[in-house]
Amino acid sequence: MSVPLRGVKFSTLVLVVQIVFIIIIAFFGRYPDNADYPEIYDPNNTNAGDVNYAKYPNFMDVNGMIFVGFGFLMTFLKNYGFSSVGLNLLLSVVFIQWAAIVRGFIHADILGGEKFHMGVGDMVTYDFATATALISFGAVLGKTSPIQLLVMGIIEILLAQLNEYVGVDLLHVRDIGESMFIHMFGAYFGLAVARVLFDEDIETSSKEGTVYHSDLFAMIGTVFLWIFWPSFNGGFADDQQQRDRAYLNTFLSLCSCTAMTFAVSAIVDRQGRFNMVHVQNSSLAGGVVVGATANMPMEPFGALIFGAVAGIISVLGYRFLTPLMSKRLKIHDTCGVHNLHGMPGVLAAIGSAVLAAMSGSWSLHDRIAIFPETFEENSTVTGALGRTAGQQGGYQFLAATITLGIAIGGGALTGLILKLPIWNAPEDEHLFDDSENWEVPDEGVPLGNSSNHYKISNTHVESRM
Repeated sequence: MSVPLRGVKFSTLVLVVQIVFIIIIAFFGRYPDNADYPEIYDPNNTNAGDVNYAKYPNFMDVNGMIFVGFGFLMTFLKNYGFSSVGLNLLLSVVFIQWAAIVRGFIHADILGGEKFHMGVGDMVTYDFATATALISFGAVLGKTSPIQLLVMGIIEILLAQLNEYVGVDLLHVRDIGESMFIHMFGAYFGLAVARVLFDEDIETSSKEGTVYHSDLFAMIGTVFLWIFWPSFNGGFADDQQQRDRAYLNTFLSLCSCTAMTFAVSAIVDRQGRFNMVHVQNSSLAGGVVVGATANMPMEPFGALIFGAVAGIISVLGYRFLTPLMSKRLKIHDTCGVHNLHGMPGVLAAIGSAVLAAMSGSWSLHDRIAIFPETFEENSTVTGALGRTAGQQGGYQFLAATITLGIAIGGGALTGLILKLPIWNAPEDEHLFDDSENWEVPDEGVPLGNSSNHYKISNTHVESRM
């Protein structure tokens, strides 16, 4: 039996990419130096290794978010569950390796003969980079082939890591939970790709939607992400006070956001009912909105305010803005990443600029730990650049603007590349459907034209207004 050409192209790409990854890491990657393990190699230091040991539990939390949280959150499509979880697994393992290489070449002096280190502390940065591409995956979910998704992620991770290098290493901005460099970038990159790939068949497909059990599976992803989000935002802060503050601010923001999500969801429904789309997604916006400021002294009530505002704008975005973007701008956002990651990410960037501008009144320790750039250059503070607090706020805003520009421009260019016919984009009956890429059982699969009470399409929203 002959293998379809699309299968040959996909398998060839994956094989070639994996072999190339092995070769690159063989020549340029290495374990951390012995000096990174002083509890073993320095007899005078008995507890420094605790820092290394503490990194792995936080990595496990983030890793669970990547492989379980993101994967199951996207299982809401009634005929696309295999692809949501399965492709999430495939894309993640490929993108993690690619992120290790890209970050290694950016941060190590490869031309000078240096090799990049790969350790436990680096593992979470690979997951972070992968999250950027998985967010964009949500914007084009069900409308792209596996090979398109691989190409999109390979391009995106390169651009996103270069953008982060500009923001963190050149502009010296702070974004501890990566609201700008992951959430905002991933959302607007994905939306730009979705705009270029837009097709009228997407809007008329009867397979875009949910059934009862698919929404329950999606809630597994929501709960995983909700529980572990504090680790995502604060697990790798510089000291215990910063970590504890980030954990608390994220937790409080999530609580406030979730409460507001239920409240606003009932308000915007004519019969006062909750919408599962809002509960699955908008309840997580609280984690995004404090990501850039999680370790900053905003006070607990500030975290609650951030979360409440994020919940409101996210639900309203799903209810009104998503169908409007699809109808007027031809941007079909399958998962609503604009409402969960995009707008809360922009709000986080604005919040970081405002708090940076107010940092002159912070304690000495907080200023040194978070914004050392605001000390005079001739001071003894490491990283001092002589900026004022207002100037640091301006740099935070500048980094957000650059991030938006690179994300949208890079996404549009990537979309043009993905429109080439060689990538086997799904068409018509294969949109939002597993059957073209998976062996699907004969029983238990919802019919494409079955009734759907949750579909986030323009037609559905108008019918409920």
